Amino acid sequence: MSHQIVFLDRETLDATLKAPGFPHEYREYDVTAPGEIVERLKDADIAIVNKVPMRADTLRQLPKLKLIAVAATGTDIVDKAAAKEQGITVVNIRNYAFNTVPEHVVALIFALRRAIVPYAISTRRGDWSKSRQFCYFDYPIRDIAGSTLGIVGYGALGKSIGRRGEALGMKVLAYDVFPQDGLVDLDTILRESDVITLHAPLTPETRNMIGRAELAKMKRDAILINTARGGLVDEAALAEALQNGTIGGAGFDVLTTEPPVEGNVLLDLDLPNLIVTPHVAWASKEAMQILADQVVDNIEAFVAGNPVNVVE
Repeated sequence: MSHQIVFLDRETLDATLKAPGFPHEYREYDVTAPGEIVERLKDADIAIVNKVPMRADTLRQLPKLKLIAVAATGTDIVDKAAAKEQGITVVNIRNYAFNTVPEHVVALIFALRRAIVPYAISTRRGDWSKSRQFCYFDYPIRDIAGSTLGIVGYGALGKSIGRRGEALGMKVLAYDVFPQDGLVDLDTILRESDVITLHAPLTPETRNMIGRAELAKMKRDAILINTARGGLVDEAALAEALQNGTIGGAGFDVLTTEPPVEGNVLLDLDLPNLIVTPHVAWASKEAMQILADQVVDNIEAFVAGNPVNVVE
């Protein structure tokens, strides 16, 4: 039997995709609009997607589809209940960003605690040349060693970041909805942390888990980092907190709507203590290749009758 495999948004993955080791026909598209999904998948039994939405009304029009291989960890793009009802297996990618996301978090910590970006910008615009002294102190610099790192979501990534924090001399506090030894509650994280980094999944329960009330509990010089999902934070409340000096800064790699084609309140701000990157924390060349290899491994396991990384 030859399988029909279609990758709907190949442009989202900058890596080599190895050929599956079974008879197949393969097609790929750089991008796919919602209105193009059904036509492109009508003969496919295996779909590879990253951010293309696979909703119930779409799935009902694809009776041949048996597997959705998500080329990411997050699977909120797929209506999983509808897929299950239709007998479609959904698999995702796991444990591939074990270096790239923690390194991005650490980079944001250094950049924000040590005010690297505003000093680089001010030097470029000539402020140093005009200084009366050999240096100037327009932006506060704070040590990382001796500070407290609060981790919200203490899974594999959270633990990896914790180890890096400890290596830098930080005190590490962690919170997770699943009980584990040594964890603290969220209020403790908010009150005691100098840096808070989010690594929770986006669910109805975690949406806007950091809002105006939570930001008000943070230290006035604390930094909030989000490389998980944009919807975890009330972005309007964060913008207000940054402008009012409620917290010390923020480093975000994710926004509620991506790409932000209609704008975003955080992107409207021109502040020295805010860094926004375009959802690239996961995207080291090494991590993307691990992800690409695992996509094919997941597909081969399914075809062999032993599916792995199945999402319920």
